[in-house]
Amino acid sequence: MRIGFLHSLIRKDEKLLIDEFRKRADAELVPVDDRKITFTLGNDKFDFDVVLERCINHSRALHALMLFESSGIRCINNSQVALTCGDKLLTSRALVQHGVPQPQVKVAFTETSALQAIEEMGYPVVIKPAVGSWGRLIAKINDRDAAEALLEHKKVLGSYHHSIFYIQKYVEKNGRDIRSFVVGDDCIAAIYRSSEHWITNTARGGEATKCEVTDEIRDISLKAAHAVGGGIVAIDIFETENGLLVNEVNYTMEFKNSIDTTGVNIPAHIVDYVIKTAREAQ
Repeated sequence: MRIGFLHSLIRKDEKLLIDEFRKRADAELVPVDDRKITFTLGNDKFDFDVVLERCINHSRALHALMLFESSGIRCINNSQVALTCGDKLLTSRALVQHGVPQPQVKVAFTETSALQAIEEMGYPVVIKPAVGSWGRLIAKINDRDAAEALLEHKKVLGSYHHSIFYIQKYVEKNGRDIRSFVVGDDCIAAIYRSSEHWITNTARGGEATKCEVTDEIRDISLKAAHAVGGGIVAIDIFETENGLLVNEVNYTMEFKNSIDTTGVNIPAHIVDYVIKTAREAQ
């Protein structure tokens, strides 16, 4: 079988996947660089059984997936999953539709209505760009002065990232959150991400330690994965006095720092799933 490997830069995560694919005699991995590929709409023919997406840039990933699917190629993850997970507003909507618990979210489109939404929610709140990753451009707002200043800055910046006000109730997570990894119908592993800062992303310096996958973690992780369309995703989870809450769902998950931490060969699980999907597509 031939598997298209859609990528940007080859990071450690991608190298681990490539190494794992090389162990499989029945799978030929074909690199597809998103910086070089072109599409001819209506006339594209690709000799792939499946495409595995590992892009860094969300817009490239989303549009390439759509175009591969238009030519009849099955993709992991598919474009609908990429569309939903790549936009926090769409993710939150999907979680609501499937009854998955999450922190309270308000959305506004103007500086005035955003301030009103924040005051209705009560301080502190977290404001995030609808599209973004690695904990960038998110801010915790503790009072009205900070809210007015931040909203004014976003209005002046004026780009798409700053024109939608996605406002989330701040959750006190006592220095850590959980990231779980879902491949197909299984929650294969989880880590705690700990930091003295309120942002615990490992990309921002959070420390990863092993988290046992309890029935509660498995249940909410699989429900969140199903809500966004399934496939291969990572779920960010908050622990609260009232149970677990899903913060975000990531569709091009990074796992390099979680293999030794969890003792789980995450790339092997991913490759198994891709090959299984490719067989079904043949």
